[in-house]
Amino acid sequence: NEYTNEQTYVTQYDKNKVENLGLLKMDFLGLRTLTAIYDALNMIEESTGKRIDIDNIPWNDEKTAKMLCAGDTYGVFQLESEGMTKLVRDLGPDGFEDLVPLVALYRPGPLGSGMAEDFIAGRHGKQTAEVLHPLMEPILKDTYGVILYQEQVMQITSVLGGFTLGEADVMRRAMGHKEPEVIQSLTDKFVQGAKKLHNIPETTSEKIFELLRHFAGYGFNKSHSVAYAFVAYQTAYLKAHYCAQFMAALLNSFEGDGNQITYYINKMKKSGLTIEPPDVNVSGEKFSAKDEKTIFFGLYGVKSLGDAAIKAILQAREKDGKFKSIVDFCKRVSVRQVNRRVLENLIRCGAMDSFGVKRSQLLAVLDRALEIGLACEEDKLSNQINLFDSGDDTATDDEIVLPDIPETSQPQRLADEKTLLGFYVTGHPLDEYSANLKNYILLDDLKDENKYADGVFVKVAGIVTDCKVKNTKKGDTMATLTLEDINGGTVNVIVFPKTYHTSVQFIYPESVIVVEGRLNIDEKGLQLNASTIRKLETQERELHVKIELENETSACQKRLMEIFRSHRGNDKVFLHLADKKRVITCSDWYNVDSSDKELQAEILDLLGERTIFVK
Repeated sequence: NEYTNEQTYVTQYDKNKVENLGLLKMDFLGLRTLTAIYDALNMIEESTGKRIDIDNIPWNDEKTAKMLCAGDTYGVFQLESEGMTKLVRDLGPDGFEDLVPLVALYRPGPLGSGMAEDFIAGRHGKQTAEVLHPLMEPILKDTYGVILYQEQVMQITSVLGGFTLGEADVMRRAMGHKEPEVIQSLTDKFVQGAKKLHNIPETTSEKIFELLRHFAGYGFNKSHSVAYAFVAYQTAYLKAHYCAQFMAALLNSFEGDGNQITYYINKMKKSGLTIEPPDVNVSGEKFSAKDEKTIFFGLYGVKSLGDAAIKAILQAREKDGKFKSIVDFCKRVSVRQVNRRVLENLIRCGAMDSFGVKRSQLLAVLDRALEIGLACEEDKLSNQINLFDSGDDTATDDEIVLPDIPETSQPQRLADEKTLLGFYVTGHPLDEYSANLKNYILLDDLKDENKYADGVFVKVAGIVTDCKVKNTKKGDTMATLTLEDINGGTVNVIVFPKTYHTSVQFIYPESVIVVEGRLNIDEKGLQLNASTIRKLETQERELHVKIELENETSACQKRLMEIFRSHRGNDKVFLHLADKKRVITCSDWYNVDSSDKELQAEILDLLGERTIFVK
């Protein structure tokens, strides 16, 4: 017995022994997705006035099917992974019923055995699975001859072999748990029953039973598939028709999980949704959607903004409407609840952008606005008329002269958002590098063991979000970096002394770099041991070199490689071979600075005029 935190007694007992005793064993699965659906329904009702009956939605909705067939599955329960998304596109679901087999198919057994391919072929009118007896056809009709579900295995043994449903369930479990003695006894019973009931030859029934035995190891419980598909379709429907509300609710379900929130924010931006920073005039406590295309950060996400401060802001807004200015805000919200630090954070993260003035201007008058707010609060407490109080609490920034100063720089605004919210909201420091970033591996992809194993040499790019410099036991300097890419993926980078010495000018927070090195994957996780680090250019150029027939010699090739190595840079080199009419892409070890006049002169001297151009 164990006494839990919920003040409840629980007991533990072996599950198999429980079943042998005749007791009912039940598994309960808690899903954050169910909470997200519930919150989304409330958000939809709040923003549109409609209350969706999620258990009675159209189960063959055209808009939902179109979204799924296009592979737009992020946020959809069970259908988000790259492999499942491909399976969804290949299958082309029309509605809820088509999602049921998807859940059963997307597992190692069915994928590796060819079941998925056979099912999809059948779905598109090209049935490939062999049905060994006519009595099996009605049972396998919905799965195009593929034995996909455990229930089908049980039905076949019952119809052909005369098993009771209880015996069929025993057989299913024996096959799933690989119990040879039980399976053998059931094999004999099935063969004899099939011959007695339907005069099926023993060779045929043995072949059928062996097929059942094979697929029982892959078969999935259809009732599970239906339940999972039910939730999957509900999330797909909500996303297709109320994307902003559903995604806001999903973000709230990942509260505290920065990696997941960053992942979804980047996905949403790419799909056309607008993600706005917190707004004291719009935001609630958590993520919220005010229309079909816009999601606002919640006030809860602002650093140093506690429950009391959020409550004070929301109560003041509910009582007297939106805040008109920073002075109006400070007069209506207690400065004891929202102190200077909190107010500065609200300004820096963009929560007061709706006042229509620059963040730099608000920061410049912050102290004066707080003085006015404090005086107003003291006046209310003493029930006296203060010289700052005109008898009207709707004061504007006209009471304060806003200085004519430039706005805070974009890099600074983004850095503030990252510091105060944990995310880049109105942009990303890597946005200007987006065209060039397509040439590098996404950091999240490094976790795919099928593509990138321990010891593989890779090249990645991103921004340094954390940097720790330390000395080794020998007194040399090295560093540990956290690199983040535009999609929010991260990787730890180890910079040993040799590489640190040659790359120190690029190793600092907010530095945008390219890192080449080998993956190191062990029990502690994944890290990248850097061999070279360089600055990432916003637009890297290409050097194209034309090689005439007379220059296609080993001596010329050797000299050309020497020239490239002596003028190292970031630009790739492409060799155009005249005789074979093909283009060779040189290794990154031969990247050059294509603007180097000396480089160009040496190539022209070797190959002749009009043999190079920069793209």
